[in-house]
Amino acid sequence: MNRTTPPRPFDVSALFPQLAPLARTATRLHPRPGSPSPQDSSVGGPLLWPADEPWPHCEGPHTWDGVNAVLSPEDVRMWRRNQAESARRRHRDPEGPWATPEELEAEKRIMAGRPWPEGPIAMVPVAQLYARDVPQLRAPGRSGADLLQVLWCPFDHPAHPRTALFWRSAATVTDVLDTYPEPPAIQFPTYLPEPCSLSPEQVTEYPNYLELSKELQEQLSDWSRWQAAGPALDSFYEPAPEELYMDRLSIAPGWKVGGWTRWGLTDPMPRLCPACGTEADPLLTIATTEWNGDGESWQPEEDRLDPTPLLPGTPPANFTMIDVARGYDLQLHVCPASPDHPHIELVQ
Repeated sequence: MNRTTPPRPFDVSALFPQLAPLARTATRLHPRPGSPSPQDSSVGGPLLWPADEPWPHCEGPHTWDGVNAVLSPEDVRMWRRNQAESARRRHRDPEGPWATPEELEAEKRIMAGRPWPEGPIAMVPVAQLYARDVPQLRAPGRSGADLLQVLWCPFDHPAHPRTALFWRSAATVTDVLDTYPEPPAIQFPTYLPEPCSLSPEQVTEYPNYLELSKELQEQLSDWSRWQAAGPALDSFYEPAPEELYMDRLSIAPGWKVGGWTRWGLTDPMPRLCPACGTEADPLLTIATTEWNGDGESWQPEEDRLDPTPLLPGTPPANFTMIDVARGYDLQLHVCPASPDHPHIELVQ
């Protein structure tokens, strides 16, 4: 099913013409649980990985925090299956048992954890994106690259997983790796993405309020300047109209490619390439949720008309089962000068 972002209440750049040249196109990915193949764009799905190319491993360090018991990927999948079956059972019979004896026994074994792994850790597929699905996806200076693959180490380094990016030409991969290695354990269940298919959709974004000029910030904070929007204007925002801009008119929530950087955990800061000092561009946003209380106006129309049941035990609209830094997003930025320069990981 395609996903369609509702139209914005009005064209904010018509009210504030200085915003017009700042407009950027972002591609919302709209991941939803599915069964993607290596030939599909996906989150957490199988990769079009060459059979003769070594699978990436993380050398660490992987230091035990002394608290969390680690689980194997199959432990996490079994726990999710049991939780989903419990939810279906309770839906059929609200007075029925939360868990069967078999499920309780499996949960007891899973919660006991696995031994802390030693040595290099096999990285986990996070996203695979074909340029045919995301037209603005291009590796600078690398002609013919039409496929981006993102993997991460399922351990904190130090506060989020360490990511690795691979650009390649899909046409050159003629012999695809059938089975890839999995890590013996992962630090948190939320570091194992649920396989999701994508419904890419392009939207227009504008910068975060704090990245605008002081003059434009003052204009956006002046309620009288918003009156030309007419009946579409929500008077709830009159005490702080800049919140209307941030909530509904600037940056889309959820997984996306391109667009503008999200801020919230910190104020905006420079994102400079570690190799050459060039300002890095937003590439991929790995989101914990597709929308939240502040961003419900971005909820796709299809999800409002025919809501997709959320996976059990997750925050609202957390279809991928990923949780970054307790509800934040991990945003990857890349140097526009060269795809060989190190990328930047930003949690916001």
